[in-house]
Amino acid sequence: MKLINRKANFNYEILERFEAGVVLYGGEVKSLRHKHGDISNAYAKIIGDEVWLINANIPVPGKKDYDSRRTRKLLLHKDQIISLKTKIKAKKLTLVPTKMYNKHNLFKAEIALAKPKKKYQKKEVKKKKDVQREVERTLRDKDY
Repeated sequence: MKLINRKANFNYEILERFEAGVVLYGGEVKSLRHKHGDISNAYAKIIGDEVWLINANIPVPGKKDYDSRRTRKLLLHKDQIISLKTKIKAKKLTLVPTKMYNKHNLFKAEIALAKPKKKYQKKEVKKKKDVQREVERTLRDKDY
């Protein structure tokens, strides 16, 4: 079971990746096992000496009073948190969740230190993909 944030690679330049545990309720775990959830608009933030996952949508069916976008605590070692904090302040980076997956009956989140791409960088990537697709199409259509 994997949730993948496809927007992260398009909107950000990924520099470094970390694996963190996620604190979840029982209904959230069941929901993630059935591949329900969305982390495309989520981000991570360091508050004090703790890392929090903000705006991750993990719906729990059958609960009416439940906030599916609540903030969830990420579990990292203290030295990792200090290292992340210094890198974020020094280079003006952001923490973006790229994946959520199941590992030995525990749910982990892969968070990445990322630098936001400029609009022109996104356009260049899109142009390169279009050109590559066109080249593959012409090579496939040619008869040898």
